[in-house]
Amino acid sequence: MTGRLMMLAVTTGVAAALIATIVLEPLPLYIWNVSASVPIGLYRVRPADQFQVTELVAVQPPEPLATFLDFNGYLPIGVPMLKRVLALPGQSVCRTGLTISVDDIAVGEAKDRDGRGRPLPRWQGCRVVGDGELFLMNWQSDDSLDGRYFGFLPASAVIGRAMPVWTWDE
Repeated sequence: MTGRLMMLAVTTGVAAALIATIVLEPLPLYIWNVSASVPIGLYRVRPADQFQVTELVAVQPPEPLATFLDFNGYLPIGVPMLKRVLALPGQSVCRTGLTISVDDIAVGEAKDRDGRGRPLPRWQGCRVVGDGELFLMNWQSDDSLDGRYFGFLPASAVIGRAMPVWTWDE
């Protein structure tokens, strides 16, 4: 094979590989969750562009949240977190004192301090979830660092829907 023919073959192969990654569904991503806010274990993450309340999603924390989580030792930068969708665009979310409510229904309580005694972020008031936003909260876990503290997140921060493959339920 001549040098030109070899270069053409390599270029064609690389172009085909790039097109295939765009056209074909991406391979699933797997996340090992070590946080007790959802069952510890292995989760498969699939792309999603629409969400439903109660769905478990994998989220890449945006800035400045990512830096806050890393600086305080909660979650290293680049590590996704698993959270449940609790409110969608158009729903009203309130934090009154420590109580979180969605559409006037109390769904959980925030804490003043984390397990090490450090103050947790606070927000107060009511807001309607805007287009392109989600309110994420693991209501089944009192210790989850979630929307109770950091409020709303952009839907673009969601990597995809997380489905348990193997979990350690105690």
